[in-house]
Amino acid sequence: MTENIPAWVDGTLAPVDKPEVHRRGLRHPAVSVFVQEGSRTLLQRRALGKYHTPGLWANACCTHPHWDEAPVDCAARRLREELGLTGLALHPAGQIEYRAEVGNGLTEHEVVEVFVAEAPPGLPIAPDPAEVMQTGWIERAELAERIRSTPDLYTPWLRIYLAAGLGAVTAP
Repeated sequence: MTENIPAWVDGTLAPVDKPEVHRRGLRHPAVSVFVQEGSRTLLQRRALGKYHTPGLWANACCTHPHWDEAPVDCAARRLREELGLTGLALHPAGQIEYRAEVGNGLTEHEVVEVFVAEAPPGLPIAPDPAEVMQTGWIERAELAERIRSTPDLYTPWLRIYLAAGLGAVTAP
């Protein structure tokens, strides 16, 4: 089954097959969410069946919006689909554009709307095993140290977000 996502082709936003977007390294909109509980942030380890960066740790969730889908609606949808999380207040935390090789000849070139949500203690998480193989909470300072010592265990975008200071964003 083909999944088209919005991507810029010759300066115009158009629907393009998702794997083709990444093969060609086309610039495209994306959404990324950090779920935090105080000084801890929720990480997910990507399922081994993912076509790029399988088994790597990332922030709570990242995705591509559907055509005409508002970024905040996209973020809420993906939290529900990947982690079974609903009802969290999502707060805009800025925008970042990056380009990174993600293995197997694929490139992410994303313009990302970043959101943050504060989780209540004991938040129940129900990951979709087709998307997520593991979740865990980690102190932000410990995450920064682990990324310095073992960067290859983490997705390029998580490393980029933290280097830009987005991992320390807190909800109002």
